[in-house]
Amino acid sequence: MIAPVADRIEIHVRVGLTGGIASGKSTVSAVLRELGAVVMDADQLARDVVAPGTPGLAAVVEEFGPGVLTESGELDRPAVGRIVFADEAARKRLEAIVHPLVFEEITRLEAEAPEGAVVVHDIPLLAESGRAESFDAVIVVDAPPELQLTRMVEDRGWSREDAESRMAAQASREDRLALATYVVENTGTLEELRRRVQEVYAELAPSPEG
Repeated sequence: MIAPVADRIEIHVRVGLTGGIASGKSTVSAVLRELGAVVMDADQLARDVVAPGTPGLAAVVEEFGPGVLTESGELDRPAVGRIVFADEAARKRLEAIVHPLVFEEITRLEAEAPEGAVVVHDIPLLAESGRAESFDAVIVVDAPPELQLTRMVEDRGWSREDAESRMAAQASREDRLALATYVVENTGTLEELRRRVQEVYAELAPSPEG
């Protein structure tokens, strides 16, 4: 688990990065990495902690049954998605298993980051986790809900029903924006997005003068 701010010795800038589904958060994360930030991807870590043979996967199977496994013994993500995105209580049970494991791994990786680095924690469900206050700053990637839906339907090939279900399972746009130290709007071109991210990173990165 991430320790409270008062219990840590700060040797780098800790930044939470979040955004609704199809907001463009992954693109912002990639740009931050290019600029020199140390980026930790909570989505990837969430996959890692339920990989075959892990205690996390065993806990998920115990909670939801062997039907959440593929024939090869991996987590069947579409099957899990059908369960948790239609049932808030089930989603919370899954999060209660996965979230603590992810944050334990994040804490370990953070300790390995170079002194003075801008350490970005890419956390899609930051608003839902209640951990925003543990960061020095929070970047929220924002896009209007209708644009999010369009991207999911047209770019990802999802049905509108599936897209709306995924959005409904996340915190509201207003709740995310309430956490923001910096808002990165992603409604224009990639170059416009990149410029805004550069502006934010320039404010976060320590100056050469110290």
